[in-house]
Amino acid sequence: MSFAPQGRQRDGIPASVADPRPARLAVQIAPQHAPYAVLRDTCVQLEESGVDVVLTWDHFFPLSGDPDGMHFEAWTLLSAWAEATERVQLGVLVSAMSYRNPNLLADMARTVDHISAGRLILGIGAGWFERDYVDYGFEFGTAGSRLDALARDLPALKERWTRLNPAPTRAIPVLVGGGGERKTLRITAEHADIWHGFGDPAKIRHKHLVLDDWCVARGRDPLEIERSAGVAFTPARLPEDSSLDYAAQAQELFDVGTRLFTLSLTTPPYDLGPIRDVLAWRDFVNAARPDRPLPDGSLPDGSLPDGSLPDGSLPDGSLPDGSRPN
Repeated sequence: MSFAPQGRQRDGIPASVADPRPARLAVQIAPQHAPYAVLRDTCVQLEESGVDVVLTWDHFFPLSGDPDGMHFEAWTLLSAWAEATERVQLGVLVSAMSYRNPNLLADMARTVDHISAGRLILGIGAGWFERDYVDYGFEFGTAGSRLDALARDLPALKERWTRLNPAPTRAIPVLVGGGGERKTLRITAEHADIWHGFGDPAKIRHKHLVLDDWCVARGRDPLEIERSAGVAFTPARLPEDSSLDYAAQAQELFDVGTRLFTLSLTTPPYDLGPIRDVLAWRDFVNAARPDRPLPDGSLPDGSLPDGSLPDGSLPDGSLPDGSRPN
């Protein structure tokens, strides 16, 4: 059932359609069915190819193939990837708050933030894979109780960051994953910097509208939250019946306000063809927006929207009063 806070009026266009952020590509490497060296080398290869973000997942067992196959823990893996890379942002899509102590998770995230020199995205969600809980001795509960834990513990996690020594290198971006309209999107509006969802463009557009409503209800500008989505219609699987290629799917998601696009690598040998396709599309769509301001308000050439440069000079070198810098 669709849900939105009462009293909100819509024009049917998500606020994020006007998001000036560039299109970015994330790739999630599933930590399953591969030795560590393959996972590490693939992460490095993705960085070299121009991918913006490399992600993994926070499960304890494979989600496809042999259920007892090879599998690695997410946060230990991220620490190693942080040392192996220099540019890409890194994160987990997503950690389950219901089996991660929020104070300890805050410390883990802060540590990876320092190891990576400020490249961590903290992906967080409610959790859903029952075997993770049962085999590791955690209470599975219900979807509602897990979401309640997320709402309760996310503020505690952020508060812990204020007491750690050393503090995080910067305000660590928080990504919330999930599409529940009554709880998950409300939590996103209250606490997140990025929202991640799954679905076709029509579904994602609808979720953007609901998230916009929650932002307004909570007194927040919807454009503060970057919108992320999986390019494949089914998480971590190739689309089987789509007549669209990956770049075309990405464009449809872009048109409804998505700016961070996620593809998944689930089992080696990995097919990097779709990633190359979406990278080429990303570069094309970003180049086609030469006047798109960056998050700090500047344009790609370093100028500000009024034509001035960061030092106050105009493009001809003069200052606003007509003089020239010494």
